[in-house]
Amino acid sequence: MTNSVADLLTSAARELPDGMAVVEASSGRRVTWSELEDEVDRVAAGYANEGAVAGYRVMLVLGNRIEFVTSYLGALRAQLVVVPVNPRSTANELARMLADSGTRIIIADTDTVTVVREALQIVERARNGEFEGIDPDDLADVPKPRLVTVGSTLQPGERSYAHLSASHGRALPALQDPETLAALLYTSGTSGRPRAAMLSHRALLANIEQIAEVQPPMLAADDVVLGVLPLFHVYGLNAVLGASLRLRVRVVLADSFEPGGTLDLIEDEAISVVPVAPPVFAHWLPLDDLAERLGPVRLVLSGSAPLAAEVIDSFVESTGVAVHQGYGLTEAAPVVTSTLCSKDAPTGSVGAALPGIEIRLRDEAGHDVEGGDPGDIEIRGGNLFSGYWPDGREGPDGDGWWATGDVGFLDTDGDLFLVDKRKDLVIVSGFNVYPSEVEETIANVPGVQACAVIGVEDPLTGEAVVAYVVATPDGDEAGLEEAVRARCADRLARFKQPTTVHVVDELPYTVTGKVQKGRLRAAARQRVALFDEPTDEPTDEPTDQPTEEASGG
Repeated sequence: MTNSVADLLTSAARELPDGMAVVEASSGRRVTWSELEDEVDRVAAGYANEGAVAGYRVMLVLGNRIEFVTSYLGALRAQLVVVPVNPRSTANELARMLADSGTRIIIADTDTVTVVREALQIVERARNGEFEGIDPDDLADVPKPRLVTVGSTLQPGERSYAHLSASHGRALPALQDPETLAALLYTSGTSGRPRAAMLSHRALLANIEQIAEVQPPMLAADDVVLGVLPLFHVYGLNAVLGASLRLRVRVVLADSFEPGGTLDLIEDEAISVVPVAPPVFAHWLPLDDLAERLGPVRLVLSGSAPLAAEVIDSFVESTGVAVHQGYGLTEAAPVVTSTLCSKDAPTGSVGAALPGIEIRLRDEAGHDVEGGDPGDIEIRGGNLFSGYWPDGREGPDGDGWWATGDVGFLDTDGDLFLVDKRKDLVIVSGFNVYPSEVEETIANVPGVQACAVIGVEDPLTGEAVVAYVVATPDGDEAGLEEAVRARCADRLARFKQPTTVHVVDELPYTVTGKVQKGRLRAAARQRVALFDEPTDEPTDEPTDQPTEEASGG
């Protein structure tokens, strides 16, 4: 019986013991399914030898490396709860997540161990009430976390990963209840400060099975998949790694994307499936030899943010490689729709629901939306989370439905079109303004490379529309604001037009390519330059983790 993602590895090792499972690009290390199974067994026993018992939280502050895979699967096998976090998090961000999650063991590598040690010091200061932002009462029953390091010199009280993985012969009980909590993934949810979505073993496995049932397949047994999306994010963790375990697909781990280097890796490892975030296309499309260098690739999966139809068309025309996109959320573990599930994916859609997932649209009164009008997107399926940590609040309702906070509409074939996020909706003098509509208008202005639209408080209209615009390298930056205003005046009703247009050098993005609108709102609210951070007030979205959109293709 398969009750855990770690059980998928056991099956793979039994059926294909000598097959290649994971390749680590930076070091060239390679492990077979049987070697990976043995390492995961030893790590699981090592956790137990450290005194960890079922339910203890283990935080992973690691890049895309083999030790992330073994530490993750070993923790699941030991029935611990994994807390994967962005290895680029600051010490303050890590300290808050350590305190909030009650982490008992934290695993870091040479790139992260220094900031992790700083975070642990902050937590100890917080116990004495010496750090604002962490309630000492939250730490009352949590001992100082044990730090396990990969490849770095140990300090007193620390353990090495080599020590953790040196254990043998300790039999661990099999997981009996798939509803047991497996992972905490920090996300902004539908509003407010970052909080952790509670994903059970059931939820993770359900989405893996839903992905496996997609036809034509996202992944097949003879594929090699690129693992450049961060494993700490649910897209890389479950849609890439989890699905690869289920389908016995080799994963090539890369710790970062580099336009030329990633193409070299694709050629060298004969990678056939490439899951990426939308910004990748802007880096690749200008390359003259792109089609040749993508020779082994049969499919590109784009997720985490919408990808413009014209970008898809240009890429397919240039390379001949199919591009499919979809929609997902951390709370859905993550994939909800894919254009691979569409009868004939229409331009602009994010596809139809995966097998086993239902979608409905509701109006503000909670009634079903009819006639193709936009509505609040609600979803139901075995892949949904169990609510937010620690008490499961705001999870699916009694009938299993959960409101995503997104707005969209469905066509007659069941294909979903995203309109906007409910929390991004701007209400000007009582009229709804969807930022995506304004962004689409601005994006078509010559000289605009990127743009983002938000709402800010306004004493006369309640809210006002504000646009942030990045000029193309050869664009007329001086005249861009006027050009944007002119286009909006020509194409949009007056209440939808930006009252302020900021021309900036760049926009703030998450690691999966989504604009951090919380940072834009904070900058506009405090009237500071975009990347200034004068206060520690909430910004609606986390800077340490990608937001909840984590589309799986």
